[in-house]
Amino acid sequence: MPISKVALFSNEYPPNVYGGAGVHVEYLSKALAERVAVEVRCFGEQDEVCGNLRIKGYQPWPDMKQNTDPRFASAMGAFSQSLAMAKDNLDADVVHCHTWYTQMGGLLAAKLWNIPFVLTTHSLEPLRPWKAEQLGTAYQLSSWMERTAIESADAVIAVSRETRNDVFRLFGAAEARTHVIHNGIDLDEYRPTDKTDVLQRYGVDLSRPYVLFVGRITRQKGIVHLVNAIPYIDRNVQVVLLAGAPDTDRIAAEMNQSVAAARKVRDGIIWIDEMLPRDQTIQFYSHAAVFCCPSVYEPFGIINLEAMACRTAVVASAIGGIPEVVVGDETGVLVELALEPGTFSPRDPAQFSRQLAGAINRVASDPSLAQRMGAAGRVRAEQHFSWRAIAAKTLELYNALLERRRGDA
Repeated sequence: MPISKVALFSNEYPPNVYGGAGVHVEYLSKALAERVAVEVRCFGEQDEVCGNLRIKGYQPWPDMKQNTDPRFASAMGAFSQSLAMAKDNLDADVVHCHTWYTQMGGLLAAKLWNIPFVLTTHSLEPLRPWKAEQLGTAYQLSSWMERTAIESADAVIAVSRETRNDVFRLFGAAEARTHVIHNGIDLDEYRPTDKTDVLQRYGVDLSRPYVLFVGRITRQKGIVHLVNAIPYIDRNVQVVLLAGAPDTDRIAAEMNQSVAAARKVRDGIIWIDEMLPRDQTIQFYSHAAVFCCPSVYEPFGIINLEAMACRTAVVASAIGGIPEVVVGDETGVLVELALEPGTFSPRDPAQFSRQLAGAINRVASDPSLAQRMGAAGRVRAEQHFSWRAIAAKTLELYNALLERRRGDA
């Protein structure tokens, strides 16, 4: 008998989405719900039913912030929410977790309700050492939760081949239970639009090209390296930064200082320090001359796929899973990034910034090249990254786990 119901555990779900993992769970749940019943348990106050899709939010225990280092609240709160998710009655055939925040919930639910446990690795804690700045020594707790879950899961899904290699290298996960299923894109929602009212509202000069960044202000996303590239970017090219939700006060201060310094050198820098609604962000994607992803660590890079679906050429770091999405000199330009051994700091930050600027100038100064790369990006998104295809692969994995468990019974 094939699977009839799936439980997805996630810290992010609309309206509380701030990163690629949240986007993934939102669209995967909807695509799965076209074929089976889906229950999403997430962090928040959600409580709704949409056809085949049930969504329930969970809050952390209220005393998680009391009598402790305030940096511990995130990890300890996640643990408390995971316990609540796991203990609630569950009639699903499989539990599928996303990010370390809910992996303890999935592991415990699998034990309590005797169902297979699947997890998707959207990033890996050993490859994000800057999280210690945000979590303090609770970074050791998040790392332990992730390792314990990966070692215990019936199946581990990596969002790229490079991430699968990292799982092997860092955790020794068995090849037979580690799979690659990419992120996807809603091709009906992410498509070019002629609308420009939002751009005009924020002061974008429609007569000049612009390079676009979309993402959180984190070490991982490398936004400071793009800001440091601004002096080398053609002055006719505007720089538009849709960048908010800083990880820490420290990186927020660095960002403010770097943008202020860049504005002393040139004009045409527009920084929108909030996460805009999706339809507004699509306007920015659609009219950009080039999109830039300067990440120093990126297991997949769904923002590149969003830009490509909107027919926008991409300049991105050639790291992690990005080369599995962006095809160099076809859908964009890949910039080589050498890192200091054992770190995620560029070996030569100034050179990296100059290379980013050079690639941006190359595309932005050649409208025919930008148009050709943007068109190729849209085709690639259509051919390889639809959510229905991703959901079908995921269901196939669930059913294989169920068949194996029934065979072992």
